[in-house]
Amino acid sequence: MKKIFTLLLFSGLFTAAVTAQGLKPFKAGDRIVFDGNSITDGGHYHSYIWLYYMTRFPNMRIDIFNAGIGGDVSKQIYERMDDDVFSHHPNVVTVTFGMNDTGYQRLAPSKADSIYDEKIKESLKSFTLIEQKLKNHPEVRKVMVGTSPYDETSKSRNLPLTGKNKAIQNIIAIQKQTAKTNGWDFIDFNQPLVDVNIAQQKSDSSFTLQGTDRIHPTNDGHMVMAYAFLKAQGFTGKKVAEVDLNIHQGKPVKTENCLVSNLSANASGISYSYLANALPYPVDTIAHGGNPKRPQSVALNYVPFTDEFNQELVKVDGLKADADYTLKIDGKLIGQWKGADYQTGLNLATQINTPQYQQALAVMHLNEERWSIERKLREYYWIHFSILKPKGMLYNDTEPIVDSLKKYAKKDIFVGFTINNYLQSRLPEVREAWKKEIALLTDEIYAINKPKTHKVQITLAN
Repeated sequence: MKKIFTLLLFSGLFTAAVTAQGLKPFKAGDRIVFDGNSITDGGHYHSYIWLYYMTRFPNMRIDIFNAGIGGDVSKQIYERMDDDVFSHHPNVVTVTFGMNDTGYQRLAPSKADSIYDEKIKESLKSFTLIEQKLKNHPEVRKVMVGTSPYDETSKSRNLPLTGKNKAIQNIIAIQKQTAKTNGWDFIDFNQPLVDVNIAQQKSDSSFTLQGTDRIHPTNDGHMVMAYAFLKAQGFTGKKVAEVDLNIHQGKPVKTENCLVSNLSANASGISYSYLANALPYPVDTIAHGGNPKRPQSVALNYVPFTDEFNQELVKVDGLKADADYTLKIDGKLIGQWKGADYQTGLNLATQINTPQYQQALAVMHLNEERWSIERKLREYYWIHFSILKPKGMLYNDTEPIVDSLKKYAKKDIFVGFTINNYLQSRLPEVREAWKKEIALLTDEIYAINKPKTHKVQITLAN
């Protein structure tokens, strides 16, 4: 009970942090590019957002592209926008920066403010160029994204850089004002994640959504970011579907986002055909990504995603309150509940053994596979934009470059992590095959994500 009360209390605080952020939903045919640094490059938040659209709007195709490059500051983001962002022919572009712009220096309190002010000033010079670049594309909708925080409050062996997140928030304030001036959208990830950290640290002082480096969100952190984004888009309270029935009536009392037919009821229970317009949102329970590795599903402990976004409700009046009733879908036993539970309402989106949830899981796993292949391409572009471009060797994949990178990989840990991937991806045939695989996976997702008609039976248990 204490955990539930804490979640409800925090939900109210979190809601206040994000409801004021107006963000237009995506529409059919949108091509959205998420631009940023390593938090975008290696992160899942955009993939989790897309998964919501894949399952909630199965007939509304959109395409999302990752254009993050690890280590980037605003200057580098500006310099690669033509090659790495607008090359995707987007009609929506999101831009986030600030983590790397503020640096990673340990500063004396007397010098911190002045040094951070200089770094912010330098960052904003390039942001002015980004602003102008975006203005040159009136056909593109712009979304400014305040970056996730640098966690200064978690208690760990890794001592924090005091004042860094305040400097990041100063950059975010300029982003927000720029968005307002230009009539662009704005969403802040910083304060919502700070709120989660502080709330959880009351019971666990070492808790953080930013991983051991205090920078990169773990998978549950990315899910919190996706939640904030979808909430700002106005999807709170939008159900997967709802069916309200009464065994004494020959037609549904209420349906939402679904079609009910062939309704039949008697003293023993009720049966009907059910076709929803959406699938439940499947949440990954496998721990991977980030340091430490945590699953996406853990985020459900911090934010009311299920209550606000993932409700597939069935309610039945007229059953015996104390009697047990089984629920079967397409002849498969899903569970057994009291008649009183059906009257209150069951959320089928939390029942992972339903046919519709299993269908959604296939979508999720294909989306994860798409994401992992896209990551291979991002590592290739990271080598070029971060390592080769400053040396005037952008898109130079000749043998001498390969030899130089192999030697450099022994000195640079980040190049060492990606060199094997580069040895494959430098070959254009490999990159083209990966792009085709991404396209094939996306097409398959939009082929298998269409809801199906199911037969639902609620009957007295033996």
